[in-house]
Amino acid sequence: MVAALLANPNLSTPFLGHKVSLRQNTRNLATHGVNLRLPRCAVDAPYGGNAPKFPRLNVWDPYKRLGISPYAAEDEIWSSRNFLTQQYAGDERSVESIEAAFEKLLMRSFSERKKTKINLKTRLKKKVEESPPWVKSLLNFVELPATVIILRRLFLFAFMAGWSIMNSAEGGPAFQVAISLGACIYFLNDKTKSLGRSAIIGFGSLVAGWICGSCVGPMVPAAILPPTWSLELLTSLPVFLSLFLGCTFLK
Repeated sequence: MVAALLANPNLSTPFLGHKVSLRQNTRNLATHGVNLRLPRCAVDAPYGGNAPKFPRLNVWDPYKRLGISPYAAEDEIWSSRNFLTQQYAGDERSVESIEAAFEKLLMRSFSERKKTKINLKTRLKKKVEESPPWVKSLLNFVELPATVIILRRLFLFAFMAGWSIMNSAEGGPAFQVAISLGACIYFLNDKTKSLGRSAIIGFGSLVAGWICGSCVGPMVPAAILPPTWSLELLTSLPVFLSLFLGCTFLK
């Protein structure tokens, strides 16, 4: 009887005298002591199963939605986002809400950084415009080259200074200083297209660095210096820095 009912859900039954559905047949069978379970489909299960839902889905403030302070740093925002997305990964709507709050805060942080840079440039420009005439005249001799140029020239003069330190036991840094002076004049001439002006700036940088080294070198305690370091070497180190600054930022 059970097999017949399962094969034809709309079969006329002798129990009720009219057509009944499969659920009604099952209920009638249960009254007669026959226990029949209906098969369940996976589609009948709710989406996401028992995945927890984010409790702050409708919170408008993105800081409160992520559970962080309005003064939280960017790494705290990232940490909160990663933690919450892992915790509520089973619920798509929760993840979307967390990601939306995170994107709002990220865009707000980017906008604030951009405004800060713009404000800093505006303030510097305003300070220059309000400065005395002699300051403006000095600033006309200064320029800021590309970062690549700065790094290349810094590497060159740092290499010369390191070479002088490594060769300090064998001789003085005169050869390295001469090469650095020649490089300084070459870079200036390439920029100004005036060999005379380049030579004046180059020798001026050399003299300024030597004077600075002569004043600072004797003040360094000999106890903290390697035994191979001489006073001549200490005096020459500021020269490399002065030549670097002269050929890079002066025009």
